Amino acid sequence: MLRRIVLSLTLCLAAQASISASAEAADPELVAQAQATIDKAAKFYRERVASHGGYVYHYSLDLSTHWGEGLATKDEIWVQPPGTPTVGLAFLDAYDATGDQAHLDAARAAGRALMYGQLKSGGWQNLVDFDPQSKRVGDYLRGNGSKKGSNFSTLDDGITQSALRFLMRLDRAQKFADTELHAAVETALAALLAAQFANGAFPQGWTGPVISPDSPAKASFPDYDWRTEGRVKNYWDMYNLNDGIAGQVADTLLVAHAVYGDDKYKAAALKLGDFLIAAQLPAPQPAWAQQYDYNMRPIWARKFEPPAVTGWESQDVLEVLMTLYAVSHDEKYLAPIPAALAYLKSSLLPDGRVARYYELQTNKPLYMNREGEKYSLTHDDTNLPDHYGWKQESRLAEIEAAYQTVKSPTIGVAGEVSLAPSAADEMNRIIADLDAEGRWVSTYAGERMVGQAKFKQGDKYLSSAVFSDNVTTLARYLQAAKQTAGAAK
Repeated sequence: MLRRIVLSLTLCLAAQASISASAEAADPELVAQAQATIDKAAKFYRERVASHGGYVYHYSLDLSTHWGEGLATKDEIWVQPPGTPTVGLAFLDAYDATGDQAHLDAARAAGRALMYGQLKSGGWQNLVDFDPQSKRVGDYLRGNGSKKGSNFSTLDDGITQSALRFLMRLDRAQKFADTELHAAVETALAALLAAQFANGAFPQGWTGPVISPDSPAKASFPDYDWRTEGRVKNYWDMYNLNDGIAGQVADTLLVAHAVYGDDKYKAAALKLGDFLIAAQLPAPQPAWAQQYDYNMRPIWARKFEPPAVTGWESQDVLEVLMTLYAVSHDEKYLAPIPAALAYLKSSLLPDGRVARYYELQTNKPLYMNREGEKYSLTHDDTNLPDHYGWKQESRLAEIEAAYQTVKSPTIGVAGEVSLAPSAADEMNRIIADLDAEGRWVSTYAGERMVGQAKFKQGDKYLSSAVFSDNVTTLARYLQAAKQTAGAAK
């Protein structure tokens, strides 16, 4: 089952998801080792790595150098995944699996760090800076920032969404008893709802409630030369799907509905789905663009992000529509899927991937050449700038299988954690990879990484993503082991 559907249907951030385990009992020695590994790794990360309770993406082994989206000072923490919310969620997974108060305390410290940097507009920017003299300090809600700082709450790259999902789960873990935390969540959720346009769309970010324009009911292709005309400077204020905004926002709203029981959050998620239906472009390209103007036409964003049909975000939209059908049982959310799937499958690149951009109406894969800061459109993929994902992995086979499943009368929603030998092998690998200090050390092998850390081939470093993934994997194994043991009694 697709990640989006599993995440939203189990609402694992709202409550500990029901985990199905195989009948085979867990190895008691492996269970003990898994718990000891979580405890050791988490202790190192909270005591040695944390700065003001928060985290960035990558660290040098001696912890002297920090990287978020580029170099970070020791007074900066990152909100954008895999920063502070990602690590905080791993601590909560560890707490749920072990009951160790130290893990909850680490999560609380991460939550406080995020609350420190909550903007007056209600959400977050990509980082929180604790140095009041820094130029990157924002206009923080609690008066500890700079009135001249940024007050732009952003949905780009899952920033505000990830902070909210972590803080909501932390709120629930503490039984809603932390009134300051609860108030911070309520403020952020109110700001998110106020940023939704009347047609259900969201901008890339906001400084206050949006003003909804009159917009056509359906998306259309530009009736002008989009290469040279129709550029909108403030594209971030327009209807935006870039980098999975739709999926991240839908998940956040559905988790809010599950945690707090207020139907307005589910209603907002479904209204987002109504926009996605309207934003589907007409034949011969019945998929979606990254961003639209108020006339529901694809527009430019950054100078290397042209008006186009997007293979990447369109897959995200398909996953969201299936999730919304699963929680509403309204057939309208499935209606756009068959045509979009057929179109995207017919547009696969020779290597089986999808192009980030397909030229409007011609459907040719669209790329960019770069000379200095100047970009030019091209259909040639032989010399692509390496800072952007021009080609993306196809999830269309998974999406099509999920579409067939989601149409069935019943849908399995429990996340499955197997205790079969293959799972034991994975646990053993993770346990063995932890070094004597409690670190999972990564080696750079030339892969494209989140952020802009300047690693050379073979460089050693610490990764918040690796820490979080490993802790969560071990924690889910422990949860599955407990459930299996309970079922055997």
